[in-house]
Amino acid sequence: MISQAPKPLAGTYILVCQARRAGFVSAGGLGRLSVPQGYFLYVGSALGPGGLRARLAHHTRPAPKPHWHIDYLRTVAPLRRIWFCYGQERREHDWASALHQLRGASIPFPGFGSSDCGCAAHLFFFEKCPTQSAFDAALRESGPDRPRIFCFDPERRTYRL
Repeated sequence: MISQAPKPLAGTYILVCQARRAGFVSAGGLGRLSVPQGYFLYVGSALGPGGLRARLAHHTRPAPKPHWHIDYLRTVAPLRRIWFCYGQERREHDWASALHQLRGASIPFPGFGSSDCGCAAHLFFFEKCPTQSAFDAALRESGPDRPRIFCFDPERRTYRL
C-alpha cells in the first residue's frame, strides 16, 4: 500500500458506497429517493483541472452544498472505496456498462449521474459488494484496452493496485 493521495491527473473512477440501513434522501431534481441497505457503485470521470486528486478530494469530504447526485446519496451511504485509473479517455460509459453486467447489479434510480449522456444511469446497486477483480474481468470482456486500476481507501488515505 502507498500512503498518498491520487495524482492530479485526468481519469475515471468508481465510488463504492455502503448504506448500512435503509433510508431516504432528497437528491435534487431526482426528488426523494428510497435507499435500500446495500452497496452503491457510482461511475464518474475527472477530466478537468485538478484531475482525480481534486475530484476525489471532493468525494471524500461531506459536501456542504451538494452539487452532483452522488453528493446527496453519500449522506446515507458513506464512501468505502474508490477504484480509479488515469487517462484522458472518457471511459465512464464503458465502465457503467461493465458494472451493469456484473452479477446482482440493478439500477436503483434511472438517470442518476447520467443526465449529461445517454446511459440509463451511472449508479448501480448490489446487495453484496462486487469485487474489483470481478469488475476487471468484465472490462477485459469488453476489449483489450484495459487500464491499470487502483483502489483508494479514503479512511486510511492509502491506495493499491
